[in-house]
Amino acid sequence: MRKLIVAAFTSLDGVIQAPGGPQEDTSGGFDYGGWVVPFADQAFGVAMQTLFSQPFELLLGRRTYDIFAGYWPHQTDSADQFIADLFNRVPKHVATHHPETLDWHNSHALVGELAGAIRTLKQQDGATLLTQGSGELVRQLLAAGLVDELRLLIHPIILGRGKRLFDDQAQAASFTLADSSSTPGGVLITRYVLDGEVRTGSFA
Repeated sequence: MRKLIVAAFTSLDGVIQAPGGPQEDTSGGFDYGGWVVPFADQAFGVAMQTLFSQPFELLLGRRTYDIFAGYWPHQTDSADQFIADLFNRVPKHVATHHPETLDWHNSHALVGELAGAIRTLKQQDGATLLTQGSGELVRQLLAAGLVDELRLLIHPIILGRGKRLFDDQAQAASFTLADSSSTPGGVLITRYVLDGEVRTGSFA
């Protein structure tokens, strides 16, 4: 069985909406799009290359897929070439109601009920399944208890509004902090590994 890793840029208050640019996702009147950009220093870039250094296949929601498909195939001779080459090559599994419109190379629609389709993927041999963005999809994965690892880049800002990584439907679970570091700009780079059920106690 292969692992499912959720990778996300998040603010201190858990917002993940539109990290990459002003027009990425303005739904709900969100006007802080691009909030990750001021923190994208060399250490940040190294963290991203480390994330993508092991074999993976992308698991994406439709909105994120469309954003990626409109960007990565057109990046040549750029600072993002390492990631562009990977994203353009690897299999991409997409939650969509319109499979006929998946034009990006090596893209595949998830078939049937979402949780069941992803359980089937996890049971197959192959590379790690990795999400990027795809907030709605990730919240469904957390609700179904399908996430094995969280790779969170936690930024030192509070956005106050916007789509969040966790909601009230997330399945209760315990995670262990396996690795952590920080960038000069104050971004915490964390890796949390699933560690079973939530344990409780009493100070009495």
